[in-house]
Order: sequence, then structure tokens, then C-alpha cells
Amino acid sequence: MQIDLSIFNPAKRPLIGLDISSSSVKMVELVEGERGGYQVDRYAIEPLPREAVVDGKVVNIEGVAEAVRRAYKRMGAITKYVAMALPAAAVISKKIVLPAGLREQDMEVQVESEANQYIPFALEEVNLDFQVIGPAPSSPDEVEVLLAASRKEMVEDRVACSEAAGLKPLVMDVESYAAQAAFELIESQLPDGGRDQVIALVDIGANVMNVTMLRNDQTVYSREQAFGGGLLTQDIMRAYGMSLEEAEAAKRRGDGLPENYETEILSPFAENLAQEVARAMQFFFTSTPYTQVDHIVLSGGCSVIPGLSDVVLAQTQVDTIVANPFVGMTISSRVRPKQLQSDAPSLMVACGLALRRFDQ
Repeated sequence: MQIDLSIFNPAKRPLIGLDISSSSVKMVELVEGERGGYQVDRYAIEPLPREAVVDGKVVNIEGVAEAVRRAYKRMGAITKYVAMALPAAAVISKKIVLPAGLREQDMEVQVESEANQYIPFALEEVNLDFQVIGPAPSSPDEVEVLLAASRKEMVEDRVACSEAAGLKPLVMDVESYAAQAAFELIESQLPDGGRDQVIALVDIGANVMNVTMLRNDQTVYSREQAFGGGLLTQDIMRAYGMSLEEAEAAKRRGDGLPENYETEILSPFAENLAQEVARAMQFFFTSTPYTQVDHIVLSGGCSVIPGLSDVVLAQTQVDTIVANPFVGMTISSRVRPKQLQSDAPSLMVACGLALRRFDQ
């Protein structure tokens, strides 16, 4: 089956952002607010079976499809169109320079011939897409073009999960691009809208911590570290003799655990996490010309740990906030504001995907 990897193809119809991470399925639908801006119309989070997604690859299509089905049912949405994303590690992206004024057909031919140099697979094994970024800085007669390619099976597995749940995928984005789209909503909450400042977007997932350094909406550095919320779940399992499911549920609720949980389990984990952030910053300084970070924005499920931003601030001496892309949006009566605030940091990718509905 031929599937277009429409990373850059805007959607002109109602759309749900569907994020399949390693531990859960997240869905967000945004609509236009009554007084302009965005409204959070509905959202849902459903846990995934253990190891249904490993290293960004869908291993258990039926298990993931079932979680997508449950999330969609809980949302009670009408539209079946979804925007999805691939992990950044599954996508090869490259900026190339081409002559300006090429017809689209000629540009496609040129992109394919250029892609052959950068993609270590046969072109028939990949989905390829491209977007003109703008005039090349070096010459007015040339344009910069961003090309993106991914193995077809990575795309097809995600498409199969959504279709098995009765949904229709319209857009396949990249998780890092989607998170960046949501981040732009957070940037406006920073002093001077984050202009000319280096901002560390730290996404703490179940198994991996992704650190992206941004300046004026451009990625200047990114790094992946093997550290995530799964380590906290394992600590809870070991300390209290719980199963994985019990430990995960207790961690999410944040209650029902023995009194020593905060001092003996949660606090040391938060300290380790803060040290990992500090380590990532050191790697950034030693491998780039930059010498300071102005703000740290924490996202992902772990970032809702009470007081984590203070622990990271103490460790790094850098202003730290927890991501909430929904600040300033209106919220429909179907959504509980307090619950949304708690879930917001883990909804960055899903929110960024939902924003594709508003692409021009």
C-alpha cells in the first residue's frame, strides 16, 4: 500500500492530534475559540500494554489500536481525521539548496536525486516529502528545501493502528516538529516572548529524555539521554512489591503510597533527573559556541512531579517552568481544567499535531 508521508501537507478540515508514545496514546482536538484563538475541545490519554511500542517502533499493532479505540471513544469526537507523528530518530531530514523558480514536478525529480545521497535505503523503501523553506542565504537565485524521509514500515505501522481503530490519518509529522509547534505557544509566556534567548525544551518520556535547545524558533542543538519515568516506576515496584501496572497507576495518582515514598523514592529520583538536565546542558556548552541557557521548559509525563521545577532550578541555576501549551486557550465544558493542567506537559506532541488543523 502506498502511503504519502505528508509531513508538510496542511490539513484543511477538523483534525485530532494523535500521539503514540512508548507508554500511552494521547489525543487532543482543538477548535477555534469564540473570541478567536484556540479552544481545547476534548482530549484523552490511554495507557498502552507493556512493550507495545519499543524504541519508537510499534511492536503490538492490535494492542496499540485497542488503546487508540478506547481513547477515541472516551473523547466522544465526531471527526475521524487524525494527524500523527514519527519519532525524530525514525526520520532523516536534511536541508538542501536548489535553483529558485523550479516547477513542482522538476523540484520533485531534483529532491529525489539529492535524497539518494543522504538516505541509506533504496528510495522505494521510504516515504519522502519536502518543503521549500525560503530563499537561500548564500544566493538569491536559490532556495532552501527541507527534505524528510522515513522507512515505509514505520509509517505503515502507525497508519495501521489508527485505521484499525476506525480513524483516517491525514498527516504524518515528526514528533520533534509537533512539540516545537506547541512550544511556540509556551514561548509567548516567557519574558520578551523568548526572543534572542536560548531555551532548553526538556521532554521526559518513559524511557528517554529529549533535550532540544532553541533560539528564535530554530533548533541549535538536540540530544537524547537514556533516562525517563520508567525508572521511577521500577523504583516503586521494587520498594513496595507492586506489579508494573499497580506501580504505574500509583505513580500517576500520586497517592495511596506509603509515607516514606516522597523522601525515599520521589525526591532522589527528582534529584537524579535534575542532574541529567545539568549534564545535558554541559554537553551543549562543550559542543557549541553557546555559554548559557536562559530558560528551561519541562515537558512529558514526569514533569508534573510536585516541586520538580524548583529542584531543576536549584541544580542548574536556570529559570525553570513546566510546559502548558493550553495557557490562554478557552476550555470546553467537556474538559476538566484541573485535570488538563496536570496532563498538559505530556500533551505537547498531541497539541502540536492538533494545531495542524489551522495550517494555512
